[in-house]
Amino acid sequence: MASLDAPETEATQAKQDQMDFGAKQMGYPGLLWQRSWLGRHCSLLLRRDQQAQKAGQLFSGLLALNVLFLGGAFIGSMIFNNVSITLGDVWILLAALKALSLLWLLYYAVGTTRQPHAVLHRDPHAGPIWVRGSLVLFGSCTICLNIFRIGYDVSHSHCKSQLELVFPAIEIVFMGFQTWVLWKHCKDCVQIQTNLTRCGLMLTLATNLLLWILAVTNDSMHHEIEAELNAIMEKFSGNGTNTCLCLNATVCEVFQKGYLMLYPFSTEYCLICCAVLFVMWKNVGRHLVAHVGSHPSSPPFRLHGAIFGPLLGLLALVAGVCVFVLFQIEASGPNIARQYFTLYYAFYVAVLPAMSLACLAGMAIHGLEERELDTLKNPTRSLDVVLLMGAALGQMGIAYFSIVAIVATRPNELLNQLILAYSLLLILQHITQNLFIIEGLHRRPLWEVAPQGLAGKPEAEHSRRGSLLELGHDLRRASLAYIHSYSHLNWKRHVLKEISLFLILCNITLWMMPAFGIHPEFENGLEKEFYGYRTWFTIVNFGLPLGVFYRMHSVGGLVEVYLGA
Repeated sequence: MASLDAPETEATQAKQDQMDFGAKQMGYPGLLWQRSWLGRHCSLLLRRDQQAQKAGQLFSGLLALNVLFLGGAFIGSMIFNNVSITLGDVWILLAALKALSLLWLLYYAVGTTRQPHAVLHRDPHAGPIWVRGSLVLFGSCTICLNIFRIGYDVSHSHCKSQLELVFPAIEIVFMGFQTWVLWKHCKDCVQIQTNLTRCGLMLTLATNLLLWILAVTNDSMHHEIEAELNAIMEKFSGNGTNTCLCLNATVCEVFQKGYLMLYPFSTEYCLICCAVLFVMWKNVGRHLVAHVGSHPSSPPFRLHGAIFGPLLGLLALVAGVCVFVLFQIEASGPNIARQYFTLYYAFYVAVLPAMSLACLAGMAIHGLEERELDTLKNPTRSLDVVLLMGAALGQMGIAYFSIVAIVATRPNELLNQLILAYSLLLILQHITQNLFIIEGLHRRPLWEVAPQGLAGKPEAEHSRRGSLLELGHDLRRASLAYIHSYSHLNWKRHVLKEISLFLILCNITLWMMPAFGIHPEFENGLEKEFYGYRTWFTIVNFGLPLGVFYRMHSVGGLVEVYLGA
């Protein structure tokens, strides 16, 4: 039996060796690799590294969740029982979280990133220039907001505690240093102290989220200003009052106006910080291949002969600026006439259908184009999609609440009909624009070579692969020349660029109007009367910052779509 089995065993071994050799010749050395001890050991180490990474992400996520629940409980208790838990208690908790986050940011910037082999890779998709520019802009506005708050508190120092000046000062230091760290390190893929880095990032993210929740729900400053105005009116009418009044009315009015105008920027800043911190958290421990995700030859932003898109967009921008200025001048008085509300909403009713039709045309052209989809894993693009869908919920939520209030009360008035049409068109425009941008982001740009390329081809086809690589380089050079020359643009790519430019300018217009002005959603009085002051204040403060963030984020996505056309 042994003599009979020996030839069979030798034949089996020879067959296995032949399969290994054939696999190696075909470019699949995995059979030999899997049979070796080194291959099994490296595979085990890789699995352990992946498990440790998932465990670190889970632990840091649980840390952020617990911090959010604790802060949310404090803020909720302040809203529903402001006797036991006051705004000062919430400020003390947030000051402690800011101090801890500030210590970690200092350690990360000075300690972690300075060590050798700490940051071997940088994600080219993370922290584009428009995100970092928005971070600096809104961070500066938030610092100015806290300066106005300090000035307002100092002007009321005779009837307010001096301790209230400490909290805005802490916030100024925290936001200034956080902005600098995120600007400099938003692209980092940290390879050392990964668990500590993840926990620090999640703690800072949770702190910014709690600041956003407090800004959305806290109307104490608005109540103080309203109470002060009522006290002044009562004083002029001859009735005495004990309300805390400002010593210098002119200075106080400057601080009040500055605070109210910059208030939305605080919430915007917190949202942008959360987005950047989440991308950094996803990039901790990430290894990037040199050619994946980089755009060394991406074309610059050029008009490529586009005429109609920029022209129509500029017309919408000029009209929006005129409506915005007229409404702001009227809003500076005691009351806003109804015709200015009518003008404001009529502008939206004219612009939103044009934007929706442009997005539908763009989606139709995407369907006609035959272009490969980019299916590579990209945390930044995935986050872009989530932020587009999530930020759209802000204005859509306000629109649905407005629809219910109008239909339930006075749907026949002209202004209410305009608000109803505006709400319906706003929902439609958000949906179509999201579909257009998301589909454009997932289409491979023409300058980008497919990363899989010709990898994994048989080694026996060396000569053919070399010729194909040469052909690929020639095609790449030709496609670059094709992109940089408008004369070679076909009509589909030309129309996509026109649509993208039109939508960019329209979104800039719709970003500017709620970001820098008085908000008609709160001033028209219909929804405030229907839902009550506090409820409608919370809804508007929740939705408007998300709406401003959505417009700003859409501009960045549309620029990517334009460059990829």
